[in-house]
Amino acid sequence: MIDETPTIRFSISSQEDNPVIELPERLTVLEAVSFKQTVTHLLQPDISQQKIILNFSKTRFIDSSGIGALVASLKYAQEKNIELILESVQPPVMATLSMTGLVDVFDIKSSEKWSYKESPETHPSVRSILKRTIDILGSIVGLIITAIIFIPIATAIKLSSPGPIFFGQTRCGWMGKKFQMWKFRSMYADAEARKKEVQNQASGAFFKNDNDPRITKIGSFLRRTSLDEFPQFLNVLKGDMSLVGTRPPTQDEVNSYQIPEWQRLDVKPGMTGEWQVNGRSQVRDFEDVIKLDLKYQHNWSLSYDLKLILKTILVIFN
Repeated sequence: MIDETPTIRFSISSQEDNPVIELPERLTVLEAVSFKQTVTHLLQPDISQQKIILNFSKTRFIDSSGIGALVASLKYAQEKNIELILESVQPPVMATLSMTGLVDVFDIKSSEKWSYKESPETHPSVRSILKRTIDILGSIVGLIITAIIFIPIATAIKLSSPGPIFFGQTRCGWMGKKFQMWKFRSMYADAEARKKEVQNQASGAFFKNDNDPRITKIGSFLRRTSLDEFPQFLNVLKGDMSLVGTRPPTQDEVNSYQIPEWQRLDVKPGMTGEWQVNGRSQVRDFEDVIKLDLKYQHNWSLSYDLKLILKTILVIFN
């Protein structure tokens, strides 16, 4: 699992009998864990206040761990019926909150909501022009192949079970930004409603069952050959995903993340990656998924991406 981070003390002042937490210049995993602990302490039953104010006047950078700490703190505050107010939010942080849709979730007191258009650089892969070029070219080729195989796959899906050809699901991408991910449908149409009936054979924040009864016969073939994932080339072309990255989590999975686990969202999710080429069918522990995701972030380079793409092709044909 990710190592625990050392405790960082936050300066706390008072404004009309309400605590004001002074946020640091950067809110990354090192600071995020301590920040969440600070908010949790202020929300203990024996401490009475109407609101907690977060002063962002010094903060110029926030990554996915910082976003995770903010979201977790907001949920805990709402449970205690305490207002969580963001004050003096600077343009770089405001841009991140806007990109992730959180600008409409938090109570933000700021006069510079739309003056900063740059996105945070949480990982060098996110702003790599060459990586994005490879994604665009690869997704175009992938969509051409998808068009060629569409008719036989669509026919097989329809003959296998009633329902739509495509399956769309909300996933969380870079920095937790939500997007609609597409696949060829490999389960019965009522699969989502029946999920609670199926035992989860994995531990931690993801779901897995080797003999999932919701999977159709053709769906089993599509999954085994990864053909069900070909519509995701559209997600890559749009920029929500990359050819290579981390596994795209569901909203339910992200909701159960501990703060350090948000680090896996510092890069774009990928159609393939370390998890897919290193025995995804054998991975049962979410801690192992985290380790593989962080391994990718640590080792990333364009040549490393190409190596993982080649490995993926070999795994599929094997």
